[in-house]
Amino acid sequence: MIRGWDIRLGTTGDITLDAARRAEALGIDSIIAGDHVTFHGYGNDALITLTAIATVTEQAELKTGVYLLPLRHPVPVALQCAQLDQLSAGRLVLGIGIGGEDPHEFTSCGVDPRTRGARANEAIEILKRLWAEDGVTYEGRQFQLDDVTVYPKPMRSVPVFVGGRSDAALRRAGRLGDGYTGIWQSLDRFQQAQELITEAATAAGRDPADVELGMQFWTSVADSRDEARAVVAEGMEGTYRLPFERFEKYTPYGTAREVAELIARYVEAGARHINLIATQATPEEAVERTAEVRQTLHELFA
Repeated sequence: MIRGWDIRLGTTGDITLDAARRAEALGIDSIIAGDHVTFHGYGNDALITLTAIATVTEQAELKTGVYLLPLRHPVPVALQCAQLDQLSAGRLVLGIGIGGEDPHEFTSCGVDPRTRGARANEAIEILKRLWAEDGVTYEGRQFQLDDVTVYPKPMRSVPVFVGGRSDAALRRAGRLGDGYTGIWQSLDRFQQAQELITEAATAAGRDPADVELGMQFWTSVADSRDEARAVVAEGMEGTYRLPFERFEKYTPYGTAREVAELIARYVEAGARHINLIATQATPEEAVERTAEVRQTLHELFA
């Protein structure tokens, strides 16, 4: 994950784009952008960030991790994703989530936070139809469309990866997702998630193998575990305003090998993509440390 720009916090657009160039040069597979509109006052539009990154990269997958789809109407989102997918020559993966940790973010956007799951479900259905069809009519409880066509269309139907921890998120992934990205899950819960996704996919008449499984981890890499813990704890507490101890058992930190060894257990359990939120002093260091973890993982499975 590459941090979006905010001059107030000392990150310029040039810093973000330089980090993206460096990530691709180091062979990192995907560049990920986080998303919020006003999470405790802070925002970063993932699609805008990735649009800028698309112009300075050529091969890396561009992924939102995760885009708060319930905060938006799906028709403009369909257009924005299609334009970005064409700009990047088919590299966009739309990772979506429903958020909710800051209910004020939803009310600020005129959205009842109690409807966020239902809005996400309907929006995914609408996006997939708008990317493939013309004259879409849709009658849902949250959204209604009457003969809507959106051009340009993406180069392919943009893969939608569902993020989350709840059973509802797992059912959403099984019924509607092309992938699933877990976060803050024990290994046992990740394995249970696979079973629930399989059940939901099968019930929907889908092949469970069509849902790619993965995990997203906050992390920090340093020469010692104590140093790494201090950095990632500060980053997570500053973001979520909760004690780090709430997240610690799900958070790999330490040397690159220590981080990779914990993540490897999830890979062995079926994870096919790993998103890292590397909490380091600078975006450049985050990219460099992520590349170290990636290389170590490859060595572990060589």
